[in-house]
Amino acid sequence: MGISIRAYGRHRGVSDTAVRKAIATGRISALADGTIDPVRADTEWAANTTSADAPARAPRPARARAMAQDETLSAPAGAPAGNSYAQARTANEVLKAQHHKLRIAQLRGELIDRQQAVGQVFALARAERDAWLNWPARISSMLAAELGIDPHAMHVVLEREVRQHLSELGDFVARLE
Repeated sequence: MGISIRAYGRHRGVSDTAVRKAIATGRISALADGTIDPVRADTEWAANTTSADAPARAPRPARARAMAQDETLSAPAGAPAGNSYAQARTANEVLKAQHHKLRIAQLRGELIDRQQAVGQVFALARAERDAWLNWPARISSMLAAELGIDPHAMHVVLEREVRQHLSELGDFVARLE
């Protein structure tokens, strides 16, 4: 009686799927009860694996496998594609790092909330507009007295000019990117 397919995969440093594929393609053989004789399977694996199939690897301890996986995760962008789980995990870790970086910048006060900023600019612009619209009523009678003209006529002229000026300012379109 030998060891299970999973145990042989761990022994070999490959997945149990790779071991099942090796059995299915005849690269290694299983015992009658479905288990694997590790000594015989290692010999068959080395003899029946060509460089086109995959590089023949000797069994390695768990620590060496873990270090190899760390190398796969830190492979540079443009490196040959590794297994998709490692790529997904790397992408997930990169996204987490970017999220933490943004969160730290926000906590330091280096970032602001876009909606809050837009709301404050809108409120400031509205307050400025209202102040300009109220200005002719406050100043027209004083200016009319100083210039010796009709206060109502002065108020009408000032209000018309302020509204024209505000209309021109209202044509400005801010680009928020």
